Amino acid sequence: MKHIFQQGINHKTLLMLHGTGGNEQDLLPLAKLIDPEANVLSVRGNVLEYGMPRFFKRLAMGVFDMESLSEETHNLKEYIDQAAQTYQFDRNQVVAVGYSNGANIAASILLHFDRPFERAILLHPMVPIRNLPKTNLESVDVLITAGRVDQMVTEEDVLELEAMLSRNQANVTTYWTDLGHQLSREEVEYAKSWYQEKNQNKR
Repeated sequence: MKHIFQQGINHKTLLMLHGTGGNEQDLLPLAKLIDPEANVLSVRGNVLEYGMPRFFKRLAMGVFDMESLSEETHNLKEYIDQAAQTYQFDRNQVVAVGYSNGANIAASILLHFDRPFERAILLHPMVPIRNLPKTNLESVDVLITAGRVDQMVTEEDVLELEAMLSRNQANVTTYWTDLGHQLSREEVEYAKSWYQEKNQNKR
């Protein structure tokens, strides 16, 4: 998979997952804001939709191709495992940071696998898949950010994802803004403070 890896000076690795039409460069500034000392693994989605990179195919707006979602979820999980060996970072200290389509693939990994990340920051996610067996997300901290006037993600979808992750024993925090689907400075600053607070609590 096309990616950028930047070596950090602490034991954390931020896995950056872009939105539709983005690439591995897009979220590098966000990574530096959240933790300038962490390793960064920023990955480009494997799928193209009218020339725009995505992490899995969709059939229409908001309608996911479930076969593609399952396949790419497993592909990305295996890729992260391999990258940990290649770049020699601690696989148990990976923090997924995804926006929109990137948040959806991160959520799918959480719903498919036991404790795949130490933490996850899901920026404007939807429910990617339903009716899976429960995974064990005990001790996994998850932040969901959402906009109350988001035209792509409904409030019901956010609350359903929050409930699904909580049922799997994740520690879920949901942060709402009065904005839409775009990334806002407000939620980015909250994500940074949430991340730093979790670091303090682990000491």
